[in-house]
Amino acid sequence: MEAVMSNAAVGILLLDLELKIVDVGRGLCDLLGYDRFELIGRSVDCLIHFDDRPVAKRTLLSLITAGERSYTAERRYLHRDGDTVWIIGSVSMLPGLRGPGKPAFAVQITAIDKQKHAEAAATEALERWNFALESAGQGVWDFDYENSIWFFSSTWKRMRGIPETEHVTGDYDQWLKVIHPEDVEHVSETVRKQNSGELEDVTYVYREKNRTGEWIWILARGRCIEWQADGTPKRIIGTDTDITDIKQREMEFAAVSRRLELALTTSRVGVWETDIETMQPTWDARTCEIFGVTSSPMTRQSATAWVDLVHPDDREAVLETCEAAFTSRSDYTCEYRIVTQAGECRHIRSYGRFVTNADGRETIMGVNWDITVDVQRADALRFANQLAEERNCDLEIARANMEFASLHDSLTGLPNRRCLDEKLSQYSGNAAAADSLIILHIDLDRFKQINDTMGHAAGDAMLCHIADLLTATVRNTDMVARIGGDEFVVVLPSALSNDQLQRLIKRIISGAGRPMHWNGKECRTGASIGIAKASAGIDPGQLLINADIALYRAKRNGRNCAAYFTDELQAEVIFSKQCADDILNGLERGEFVPFYQPQFDASSLDLIGVEALARWNHPQRGLLTPDKFLPVAEDLNAVGSIDRAILERALVDLAGWDRIMLGIAKLSVNVSARRLSDEKLIETLKSLPIQPGRVSFELLESIFLDESDDIISRNIDGIRKMGIDIDIDDFGSGHASIVSLLRLSPQRLKIDRQLVAPIVHSEQQQRLIRSIVDIGKSQGIEVCAEGVESARHAEILRDIGCDSLQGFHFACPMPAAELVKFVGARSWLKGH
Repeated sequence: MEAVMSNAAVGILLLDLELKIVDVGRGLCDLLGYDRFELIGRSVDCLIHFDDRPVAKRTLLSLITAGERSYTAERRYLHRDGDTVWIIGSVSMLPGLRGPGKPAFAVQITAIDKQKHAEAAATEALERWNFALESAGQGVWDFDYENSIWFFSSTWKRMRGIPETEHVTGDYDQWLKVIHPEDVEHVSETVRKQNSGELEDVTYVYREKNRTGEWIWILARGRCIEWQADGTPKRIIGTDTDITDIKQREMEFAAVSRRLELALTTSRVGVWETDIETMQPTWDARTCEIFGVTSSPMTRQSATAWVDLVHPDDREAVLETCEAAFTSRSDYTCEYRIVTQAGECRHIRSYGRFVTNADGRETIMGVNWDITVDVQRADALRFANQLAEERNCDLEIARANMEFASLHDSLTGLPNRRCLDEKLSQYSGNAAAADSLIILHIDLDRFKQINDTMGHAAGDAMLCHIADLLTATVRNTDMVARIGGDEFVVVLPSALSNDQLQRLIKRIISGAGRPMHWNGKECRTGASIGIAKASAGIDPGQLLINADIALYRAKRNGRNCAAYFTDELQAEVIFSKQCADDILNGLERGEFVPFYQPQFDASSLDLIGVEALARWNHPQRGLLTPDKFLPVAEDLNAVGSIDRAILERALVDLAGWDRIMLGIAKLSVNVSARRLSDEKLIETLKSLPIQPGRVSFELLESIFLDESDDIISRNIDGIRKMGIDIDIDDFGSGHASIVSLLRLSPQRLKIDRQLVAPIVHSEQQQRLIRSIVDIGKSQGIEVCAEGVESARHAEILRDIGCDSLQGFHFACPMPAAELVKFVGARSWLKGH
């Protein structure tokens, strides 16, 4: 055994029942950079990559409990210098007495990236072919020409579906009958050459029909190890390997390659590759066309071919970009101009990525687009925008100067805020007059839509229209002011009766709601009004504040209506202020905690993850759901802080579940628009223990209404690079376009519960859900249905094609401790 272990070229490892190394072959020592005696007595863990240790141990020990003789598996081993070495290990149980320090397992190890060397080593170990090849899952055959004796191993029989106890005669003609007709000719010719002595070694691939009638692909290798006097074989041994899966992957790869070629052709994208060692590029036909080069595609160009084409004015900047990417080995994108051999100037966008090939050769692979037309259009648009911005700037400067020098709004001719403040200050010195004041604070509804859809000219016309309406509606003694934007204030210096005031309010709301005709189009708006009546001793300035508070209530009530300032409203404002203070204190005291609602696979009902939902353990009001505090938190700009508190606590819980192997694969956390607009979001996330692929952020689709927000776009890119998935929450409830959402390429769409609820009684709603699922499937996006309230919901959604389900039918949101009990009891499976 000492000689075998010292002289074996292949990696051999002997382990005892405690998985300690009893002995190790020279081949493994050479492969991993260890000395033999340095390893003996140590746990096999020291050789196995950390991520592969659990499964390696379980599989090894399963040979004892499962009764299997051997198995073969790919593993990552660690070289002494820390490098990872991929190997194929064939493990077998050894016969005989076993105990500590006694060999119980024999492991044959081969480095995948040196497969040829491994095959040579296996040939040198031909004397041990039964152990080595059978352990590797290869079917062995042996033919003695002199005595016409065939031997077929059990593995050889199993791959063909032949019982191990069945005798196989090795009849040549019968064998040819089960070979695929297209392969018979080349198989027969190869066998003839080996039988005649022309070839010592043969390797060939063919298809053979197994006992179940299926075609399997076989890689056959044979070698003559003994010769007769006339030069013909005396004895041939060989192996058969079932490569059906490999062939299937090859065919799938070929199909993918064809689709990729079609995509490249139709998108007119040019592909290139540059050898980093020689800096010589290789261009496909489209790249040659883009560059105006007439040389043959896919031939290596000169090292300066690309640089020579780059426009002299762009060359320095482009080379700096490439050199920076070269130094960091990071992906890069650059835009530049080239000058073709014909003298034509073209604009190019290039994307490059550094790739290490299987042979260790490093290259840069990338794609090119001809964006000349796009650049020309952008230049024209930029010029037009520049002119428009210059004109708007002049207009704004003139308007600002006029407003600064005047007490009246230059657009409507109404008194402005300064004039209003001066008027109210006059009432402050006249208590009798101040006690009879009534102030109306008016804000136009949907005014922004008019500006956005019809332009600012239409908006200005609407403001003038409303100014004329208010002026015509009130008395000559009343004051109408435009205090900014779409806000107006009406000051009624002499008291009106309640009926008179109500009629005035109705006339204003009714008049504002009537369409205004502008350039042949109808413009519609509405008016929300806050009303404040003076009481004895109240300051007119405070009265204006009260009217503003009442306006806020009118908007909260649905707009296009009026609301009076009351003591109750004042109390509500105080309550909101107290709630805001409590939120800030609650964040400091850690009162915001996650509750978890499980998510299930729609088909198997396996638990696939949980969604973390915010709850507030208020010291006086008890456990509060988001609807009780989120509006105040949004006004307070504290939603981002709550998001972070929930995420941090949820990550702690996830780590705890991992320690007890609860099986929570994924954690979903809601992220608000304000949180996503935080410039320091990525920096904050990197400080948290987020495992790639374990966390997803659920974003409301309304976040993507504004696609031009650079901070949001930059943060989403950073989130993806951290391995955090993007889910679109409440899909179908907002107004973002499907195109803008799919451009984000989310991992999952979560269908809003309002769309899910009616499907039990509405086939039309089912078709809507199916359309969403079809869109997701076509883009490779998973679809999760929220609001699953009944078994019928779950059944319909599963049949429609939803990937996962979430709702009260399965489980309500629960704290982390209850989730542990819930998962342990697996109670959601009852009744399914």
